[in-house]
Amino acid sequence: MSAPVIAEQVDVNKKIPCEKTPVEQLAVMEAYTLAHRSESSPLIREVKCLQALYPNLFRTIQPEDKIIGRLDVLPIGFGCVTSVGGVGHYCNFSKLAEFKSSLPEGLHHRIDALLDYWHTHDTRSIYFRQTLKDDTLGKFVDVNYPAIATARLSGMYLDYNLLIDLGLTGLREKIQHKLDAAIAREDEQAITLHQAFLGMLSIVVTVIDRHIQLAANELETMPDLARKQHLSALIDALMHIRTQKPETFLQGIQLSWLYSLCAGVVNYGRMDDYLGALLVHDLNAGLLTEREAIDYIRSHYRLIEARKTTVNGRVIVGGRGRRQPEHADVYCRLAIQAVQENQDTEPQFTLRIYQGMNPAIYQQALDVIGTGITYPILYNDDVNIPAVMHSMQVSEEDAEQYVPFGCGEFVLSGRSVGTPNTCMNVLKILNIALTGGIDFWDGKNKSGGVVLKTPQQISRFDDVMSNYKNLLNYYIAITAKAQASSYSVMNQQVGFLLTSLLTSDCIEREKTLLNGGAYRLGGTNETYGNTNASDSLAAIKKVIFEQQKYDYATLIEALKVDFVGHEKMRNDLINAPKFGNDDGYADEIAVEMHEYICNGVRDAAQQVGLDSYLVVIINNQVNTEWGRATSASADGRQCGVYMSNANNPQSGADKNGPTAMLNSLVKLDAKYHAGSVQNIKFSKTLFNTRRPLVNALMEGYFEQGGPQLMVSVVGKGELEAAYQHPENYPNLIVRVGGFSARFVNLDRDVQLEILNRTLND
Repeated sequence: MSAPVIAEQVDVNKKIPCEKTPVEQLAVMEAYTLAHRSESSPLIREVKCLQALYPNLFRTIQPEDKIIGRLDVLPIGFGCVTSVGGVGHYCNFSKLAEFKSSLPEGLHHRIDALLDYWHTHDTRSIYFRQTLKDDTLGKFVDVNYPAIATARLSGMYLDYNLLIDLGLTGLREKIQHKLDAAIAREDEQAITLHQAFLGMLSIVVTVIDRHIQLAANELETMPDLARKQHLSALIDALMHIRTQKPETFLQGIQLSWLYSLCAGVVNYGRMDDYLGALLVHDLNAGLLTEREAIDYIRSHYRLIEARKTTVNGRVIVGGRGRRQPEHADVYCRLAIQAVQENQDTEPQFTLRIYQGMNPAIYQQALDVIGTGITYPILYNDDVNIPAVMHSMQVSEEDAEQYVPFGCGEFVLSGRSVGTPNTCMNVLKILNIALTGGIDFWDGKNKSGGVVLKTPQQISRFDDVMSNYKNLLNYYIAITAKAQASSYSVMNQQVGFLLTSLLTSDCIEREKTLLNGGAYRLGGTNETYGNTNASDSLAAIKKVIFEQQKYDYATLIEALKVDFVGHEKMRNDLINAPKFGNDDGYADEIAVEMHEYICNGVRDAAQQVGLDSYLVVIINNQVNTEWGRATSASADGRQCGVYMSNANNPQSGADKNGPTAMLNSLVKLDAKYHAGSVQNIKFSKTLFNTRRPLVNALMEGYFEQGGPQLMVSVVGKGELEAAYQHPENYPNLIVRVGGFSARFVNLDRDVQLEILNRTLND
């Protein structure tokens, strides 16, 4: 089996080398390690560790930068997710071992000392040692297991409105007030927290100071008059935000961007909401033209692209619940144009749509999608806001602040935690249940001690369903415990202080976000193979028990040998009813299992002390990677073949056209989960020459309850040509699952899965 690709990994083809020499990098990592070793208080230790990193790791300004702030990542450091190094106090052991070879042999002992220390103190390693003791639960992303878990803090959205409204000085005054009160009542824990908060704000100021100096250095030697004027404007903006709240568009972008980099977050919130008013002010005052504003946005987005976070980098615009919708829509309009001009894979530019929105914004979005760019991604507020109210049990006002992060999971912007630290392969779980506990992929028993009927004891379809649901219950329970454990372990090690500072209600509760500070502490469970599992159940019910073409034991034997010698059976299973054709037979089973799994995961939250624990039906390329380690399934899929992406039909199974496919999708009610992915692929000819038809199709889907669409528009034959001759298509962007990528950078079987999706032409 080929090695799996980590879902959040940095694209190595786009890596930017560190500006510091290897010896200088080693010195930074040793300083970080010394800070970690020398302090026992987790919060004070976090401040000291980040002082060792910032502003040291910020890069010099690039000539094309109109917004500034580029950050290097080392094999040892502090983060939230693996796409920017790791979680908490992390050591990327493979990168550190690779880094060792760049040093003179005489320094290798210093790397060995770091490796020795961090094998004990790396946050994720601590979690794996404490939690993954069951042979049915593996590390993210060991696809041999039916379920996998990790520790990370993906999807944190900061309260950027608070940052813009108060600025660093206002935040400092707010915290100082809380500190004075804590001192008066002699509350040592609160005193330590607020002192750590103030220490973190001081770090942000040093980062601003570093960029003032970087801009001043470039200004001294810059011959170009226009660039000199811009550098002077940058210096003025940085000087302002150092001590005052932002008053201009440039100041707002710079403060929010530099704070995001320091905090380690990789999703950037409702940008039109917190920057729109500043933009309109500058346009009305004649401080900016629209062209200049677009150039600022383009530069800002290129910095997001430069971080190479792949499945993150979300920017949200549009939607209900914005403070000044008309001002925000000005930003929307200019940002959509900036996305069209940049033609990058990040940010994951997301437009929330709703009845009554500015129709020009929606049509502009469709025009850009029609060019072949996969953005904006479309989210339907009229469905998602009520769904979030139901699934998270929050008010409408709270639900209006839902934001998709990463691949599309929902959290409340600046108010909740919802990172997906667990994943389940529900098709692999079904295959194990069908056999009575054995995974035909590797021959191991993965029943977890659940008593299951053997194939010889199966006489009714109800027996099949009972086996499956009992095993699902086991995997839901162990993943819920693993999710809660990930927060517990991270909370022991770190406070994520800069993130806590801008997460409600951490300051008021005087707690860090994983220690009772967050308004809603939730988690999510990514499920894979959903459609293959429901199609398999439909095929078993129809072919084995209703038509009685084969007995159940023969089915199990066929699955064990990957249908070799059972080709007729496989053909009959393939021709059984399939989800995605508006076929009630297949769709009813899909709906039943959708609700069973979602409700089971949701109900597990209370058992493990979370405010919410919800399914996300959102796949990145792991649907392909996990398919490589999943045995043949009763829908006719062969061993090792990719699984369907999210809740979409298996590639090629939807034969009744796009309307039937979308009709099937809307039957999977959004109120039971925390996000799903619907991919649809159009030819450029159909999308751009028959726009009224496309509009009617999409609007009908949204009106019937469709929560979201990710639209790919490609030239007919373009993907096939790119598959055969990748050198001719270096910039072809496709939607993989919950993220976009350049087609030529994907693994070949991931390309094949995308290629085989139905093209509506």
